[in-house]
Amino acid sequence: MADRGASALSLPEDWPAHPDPILALNHMGTFDWDLDKGLFHMDAEAHEVFDLLPDEFDGRPESLVLRVPRPEAARLDALVAQVIKEGGENFGAYFRIRCRDGTPRWTHTQGYIRRDDAGRPRRVVGIVRDATEELADSTSRSMRAAQELAFRQQTNIVQVVSAALAHARTVQDVIDVLKDTHGIRRLGAASFVMALVEAGRIRLVAEAPPGSFVPATQVNRIDEPYPMSEVVRTLSPRFVETPEEFAEEYPLLWPQITHLDIASAAYLPLIAQGRAIGAMGLLYSDRRGFSDEERGVLVALGGSIAQSLQRAMFYEQQKDLAQGLQQAMLPRTIPNVPGADIAVRYRSAALGRDIGGDWYDVIPLPGGRVGAVIGDVQGHDTHAAAVMGQLRIVLRAYAAEGHTPAAVMARASVFLHELDTDRFATCLYAEADLSTGVVQMVRAGHIDPLMRGPGGCRRVQAEGGLPLGLSAEFGDLEYPVSTLELDPGETLLLCTDGLVEQPGADLDDGMRGLAEQVCGGPEDVADLADRLIQLAEERGGEDDVALLLLRRREPETARPCGRLQQHVAPGDPEALTQARHMIRSAVRAWGAGERADEIELAADELMTNVLVHTEGAAIVTLRSLVGAGRRLRIEVEDSSSALPRRRDAGEEGVSGRGLLLVEMLADDWGVEARGSGKAVWCEFRLGEEREGESRAGEGRTREGRTREGRTREG
Repeated sequence: MADRGASALSLPEDWPAHPDPILALNHMGTFDWDLDKGLFHMDAEAHEVFDLLPDEFDGRPESLVLRVPRPEAARLDALVAQVIKEGGENFGAYFRIRCRDGTPRWTHTQGYIRRDDAGRPRRVVGIVRDATEELADSTSRSMRAAQELAFRQQTNIVQVVSAALAHARTVQDVIDVLKDTHGIRRLGAASFVMALVEAGRIRLVAEAPPGSFVPATQVNRIDEPYPMSEVVRTLSPRFVETPEEFAEEYPLLWPQITHLDIASAAYLPLIAQGRAIGAMGLLYSDRRGFSDEERGVLVALGGSIAQSLQRAMFYEQQKDLAQGLQQAMLPRTIPNVPGADIAVRYRSAALGRDIGGDWYDVIPLPGGRVGAVIGDVQGHDTHAAAVMGQLRIVLRAYAAEGHTPAAVMARASVFLHELDTDRFATCLYAEADLSTGVVQMVRAGHIDPLMRGPGGCRRVQAEGGLPLGLSAEFGDLEYPVSTLELDPGETLLLCTDGLVEQPGADLDDGMRGLAEQVCGGPEDVADLADRLIQLAEERGGEDDVALLLLRRREPETARPCGRLQQHVAPGDPEALTQARHMIRSAVRAWGAGERADEIELAADELMTNVLVHTEGAAIVTLRSLVGAGRRLRIEVEDSSSALPRRRDAGEEGVSGRGLLLVEMLADDWGVEARGSGKAVWCEFRLGEEREGESRAGEGRTREGRTREGRTREG
């Protein structure tokens, strides 16, 4: 209502001594506001504009409140103050006054600010005039302009809602867009309801605000006398323009919605590919009737919603199909493994038919051992899922055949390479002896596991090899084996990178964040798995998540039976150290007692013999045997067919005492042919089965004891 850009008045310097007769002829009053004295002078015409008698105004601006309402006076004061502050010279504004009889009057003023030589404002002079008729003449034009503006706003809202619907992937996403107060509600609707057509019936699926549903009409037949049913049958919109029309046309529904204070309604069929897939109702409480333009806007809105719903339904169907395929590739059940609590979870971030190749597996093995697998095939499509299913099966088969973890991984890599696919896969295979807690782990390009214990959660940084498929392609099938001990109550966590990776974030930061969540999570592995998957859901992301948790229980038997195996390559001191670590942990867990040191020493001698006297690797196998007495057996296999020789090292010799030492320490030992190589073995009787034999100081000799299958050269 204000215009700072009004043209400056042309007034004489000695105004108002000589009033302008032209202003008087046009019924314009003049004023002179002395800012120094705070006096407001008006001529007779100005008194008439303000409907004031000369003796009713004392010349003070604040006395004008008799005619100018306080909000209007405050607005004018703020306008003049702003113009003065900004150094302006003139202003213009419309404002309202109350006449003597209480009727309102629109008034227009233009003012000119007079300053002294220093630029300080000293006076404000100007005119006032009655503008009621002027504004009345423009009212009809303003109303038409307002209607046009409202139509444009509705059209813009349809465009905004349609843009939001373009990002909706599910039916619930579509519903959320429509329930947004910045969407449909801006069309002026007091409430809305939406229904879907399912098996010949109409089921209401959304309402806003809550309470817009009529309970008795939540599921209806298409032939029932309700507006939703009508628009679905006829495929035409239905506009109800008055409450009287509503009550006459829909006598069953109207009594149930009178509490919503409905004045009119628009019911729209949601049509896709020539058939109604649903219907939507917009109910209004402050309007009657719909113009042709408004009807066209609402019909266009219904078409946009229908297309989004159809796309969302198709997406959900495709996603269900893809997830069903992927779930069929994963283990249907997880076996019950004595000595361990195991939980697995899988979260799909699939878009339509795009699915990932993430998988997990749990493989029971002989001797109280279990294999745990986690992996991820490159790509997000049905081909990745198919490769994943084949790879999971061959890994399980190789592990069940008794191959070492490194051999399992190498064979799986060769298999994937020979599939003639362009995909590779990352994988981590951990073989745990639950009686000893020794875990042998092989990593093929996969992220590290985590281990949680009483001291917190830590990342197990295991040396790894190339991803499956790539290692075979590049001829690098050596997979180092990492060994760790899993104490009772400790948990090993294997997962795919979808649980830790986020766009723009460092993997190490993701691993630290995951470790914090695991450390502060529930003790129960099932509850912990649920919590981690929930966090993945909250974070979102476009990658699948596979998760495997293995927690070791307290041993249930004091006389375990188990088997451990370790590959020791020549020139690999780390592998030798890991093998020693494995033996040390196992013999103590298996109850070797006072013979633990002897067993470790004998095993070390046999391994050293292979590494020193052959050119190949050693495969060390440790077995706890329960049968005719309790025994512990060590086997060291190599690829050389040359038989070991027991030699007399002499007093000054630095070598040659290995087999002599094994003979003195073990209760039995021998050599067995193994294909193109051999295995040197020794056995120790444990506990009472030794029958009181003393092992030191008696100068025991094994010369008179022989066993079938044992071969020695002396």
